[in-house]
Amino acid sequence: MYQWRKFDFFEEKKTKFPDEIEGEIQCCSSGRGRIVLGLQDGTVSLLDRGLQLQYSFPAHSSSVLFLQQLKQRNCLVTVGEDEQMPPQQAAVFLKVYDLDKRQEEGSSASRPECVQILRIFTNQFPEAKITSFSVFEEAPPIIFIALGLDNGCIYCIQGDIARERIKRFKLEVDSAKSGKTHSAVTGLGFQVDGQAFQLFAVTPSSVSLFNLQTQTPTGKILDEIGSETASVAMSDRSELIIGRHEAVYFYEVDGRGPCWAFEGEKKFLGWFRGYLLCVIADQRTGKNTFNIYDLKNRLIAHSIAVQEVSHMLCEWGNIVLIMTDKSALFIVEKDMESKLDMLFKKNLYTVAINLVQSQQADAVATAEVLRKYGDHLYSKQNYDEAMAQYIHTIGHLEPSYVIQKFLDAQRIYNLTNYLEKLHEKGLASKDHTTLLLNCYTKLKDVEKLNLFIKSEDGMGEHKFDVETAIRVCRAANYHEHAMYVAKKSGRHEWYLKILLEDLDRYDEALQYINSLEPSQAGVTVKEYGKILLEHKPKETIQILMRLCTEEGEPAKRGSSSGTFLSMLPSPVDFLNIFVHHPQSLMEFLEKYTNKVKDSPAQVEIHNTLLELYLSHDLDFPSLSQTGNNKNGSLRADRGSRSGAMSRAKSNGRMNSDGVNEEKDRQERHQKGLLLLKRAWPSDQEQPLYDVDLAIILCEMNSFKAGLLFLYEKLKLYKEVIACYMQAHDHEGLIACCKRLGDSGKGGDPSLWADVLKYFGELGEDCSKEVKEVLTYVERDDILPPIIVVQTLSRNPCLTLSVIKDYIAQKLEQESKLIEEDRIAIEKYQEETAAMRKEIQDLRTNARIFQLSKCTACTFTLDLPAVHFMCMHSFHQRCLGDNEKECPECAPEYRAVLEMKRNLEQNSKDQDLFFQQVKTSKDGFSVIAEYFGKGIISKTSKGPAEALEPTNDYSNGNF
Repeated sequence: MYQWRKFDFFEEKKTKFPDEIEGEIQCCSSGRGRIVLGLQDGTVSLLDRGLQLQYSFPAHSSSVLFLQQLKQRNCLVTVGEDEQMPPQQAAVFLKVYDLDKRQEEGSSASRPECVQILRIFTNQFPEAKITSFSVFEEAPPIIFIALGLDNGCIYCIQGDIARERIKRFKLEVDSAKSGKTHSAVTGLGFQVDGQAFQLFAVTPSSVSLFNLQTQTPTGKILDEIGSETASVAMSDRSELIIGRHEAVYFYEVDGRGPCWAFEGEKKFLGWFRGYLLCVIADQRTGKNTFNIYDLKNRLIAHSIAVQEVSHMLCEWGNIVLIMTDKSALFIVEKDMESKLDMLFKKNLYTVAINLVQSQQADAVATAEVLRKYGDHLYSKQNYDEAMAQYIHTIGHLEPSYVIQKFLDAQRIYNLTNYLEKLHEKGLASKDHTTLLLNCYTKLKDVEKLNLFIKSEDGMGEHKFDVETAIRVCRAANYHEHAMYVAKKSGRHEWYLKILLEDLDRYDEALQYINSLEPSQAGVTVKEYGKILLEHKPKETIQILMRLCTEEGEPAKRGSSSGTFLSMLPSPVDFLNIFVHHPQSLMEFLEKYTNKVKDSPAQVEIHNTLLELYLSHDLDFPSLSQTGNNKNGSLRADRGSRSGAMSRAKSNGRMNSDGVNEEKDRQERHQKGLLLLKRAWPSDQEQPLYDVDLAIILCEMNSFKAGLLFLYEKLKLYKEVIACYMQAHDHEGLIACCKRLGDSGKGGDPSLWADVLKYFGELGEDCSKEVKEVLTYVERDDILPPIIVVQTLSRNPCLTLSVIKDYIAQKLEQESKLIEEDRIAIEKYQEETAAMRKEIQDLRTNARIFQLSKCTACTFTLDLPAVHFMCMHSFHQRCLGDNEKECPECAPEYRAVLEMKRNLEQNSKDQDLFFQQVKTSKDGFSVIAEYFGKGIISKTSKGPAEALEPTNDYSNGNF
């Protein structure tokens, strides 16, 4: 033990007790922020932190033997002698004082209330000298008091002493083997471990342990050797500490534990914050030494020579030594920083590390000590040991501090070790991963690289940044390692990037894509499809077909095929990868449309196919401009113009033979026309493609057949014949008008007028065509003759003989019409004159009614009778209530009035009038009809007057 280092981790401060304390100090206790002294004259004094007297009171009339300040309650338990009658006798009593309750005693002093007084010795418990005293606080207000006697017995009192709800029992310490009749109990200590409640008892000849949890307490001997002095204490781990001359022994519930060979007589033992306190008397010099031992670190934290010590306490975080001369020595522990500074000055870094660890300092403080130790070793160029210390600081010390040191020292092995530990604890950043992998590659340590790359934690996840590891391994040409990490972590895009860009293993890449889930496969194909199409177009198209169709998914086919198709990726999603491979795109879309008939994206697919079919050189510039080229670094985008030409040639985009090129273009146009017709069935109003886009494509690529089909489906007949006119296809123009100008089949006869105008402005001899057109113009009476003559007169190449027959027939027809109109006019004039004459006759001459029979019932007419101006007569009874209208003439009159009212209403509907004028072959006849019926020229004074029913013919009843 003399090899233990000595330090001054504590400092002393000496003070004296106040003069009010006059008697000899028999016992003392601490707790609740004060020191309690028991004096020989029976007085108890309470002192504060400055050892100033708070107050004193007489606890016992004779003397105070033992006392204990409770910690859970502000109570004081004392054992002392009180004089009895007769005066020469004295008895030992146990008293409990409630320090919160003070009672006045006279005018100048007060004392706490004594809540209970117990006589310790009774007939059942014979009187003996008390040698030891211990109190254990159970759940308040229950306490357990153990009194050790010089006869080897222990008196126990348990319960609520204040209410005297207690039980007493006696424990016999076994001393048969010692050969002594009496063996005084020199020390007691309670041990609580969970539900276990036990009591240590020390005699000069034994160390015993009693189990107090059972109904009848049982004891066992732990050691055959005890202690003759009262140098007994309990550690914070409930270990019994016994001091003998040769050593200090520790006891646990199962027997003797470790011992420490500190020589000398142990007068006092104590335990303070993990330190062993010991007052040792040196018999050779007669001096006393107070030592503080740090048993974990095997050092003497403090050592001081002291005078005669009477008591030792721990309170206020200090150690208090009470001397026999009524002085006190406060021993205060220094702060951790002061201790460490002391150790650092002596370069005792290992001691400092052990110290902070044993005193459970926070991790930051421990790391700081380790850092300083590492810096000390680093300054001595002991790099391996320095790194060992730095590794322990991981998580608290900034890694760059260590990394910079070893980069400067070019200690790559040590740096690698540190970075490995950093990754093991999951505290590495991307830069750390990069640095570690660079270390491995610099060292060419493939074994460690394999171990680092393939090591996993319990959750199966890597302890490093995956992308950084892949990037560094690629840069160092460790492609297999990079591929392993990418595959293990599910970074499919990195795995394929290495296969395609670094290793050119296209077949393996395609096989890997096939093994992925459809969603993952779709993402990878979008990213790397360009380079795959460049080298493996057929295989790439097969993968796309598998992704976009129901191939390989038989379980999902059936009634839910529509829903399943909507969940599949669309071919439109992959258009950008075909930017430089239109021939492959055309093949892919053709296969898809042949297999899938009800795709949700069929409009976009048909639009793209039309663009491919109708393009002049199998290219789609619109798609090239809008394509999202995400893989700008791929080889497909890195080639020169000549490379692009070779790729185009390999994909069928260009043929050296012009004849074959034209033949291919014609075949594509035929496919385009077939697509236009197939995607617009006759039973659908809208096609399965964008009509406007289709028209633009046909216009841009001069695809006449497609334009004619689209215009005809859209009923844009004028645009259809315009196509023939632009191509000077007279035969096709007339044939088209025959098909589209037949009004009986829903055609537009006005097309013949446009054709006639075309020939009139043509400027060349087209007599044959004009004669044929005039046949249909004349048949449907499309144009007046004067318009026909004016239109054809603009063509100087046409002669009068072309229209001679047409004019003759028209003149003959007009003559017939004139004659018919003249006859009709004469008829209407005669009818008008007769009507006017009849009106005049009604106004000027009387009517004679000579009918003898009723018009309704045909019986003989008798009175009362009703005669109308229309020469109809009725019985009044036959007319009923309707005597103002002739039943025979009224319906015809009402019909005329309704017709007049409708005509007047129609005259207000301008849209109807102009619609009739527009749709009629002869618009002038419609206008003449409106004038003839008096609808347009009539000025009405008001709607009431116009609709007022006036019948001069029927209102003449009498």
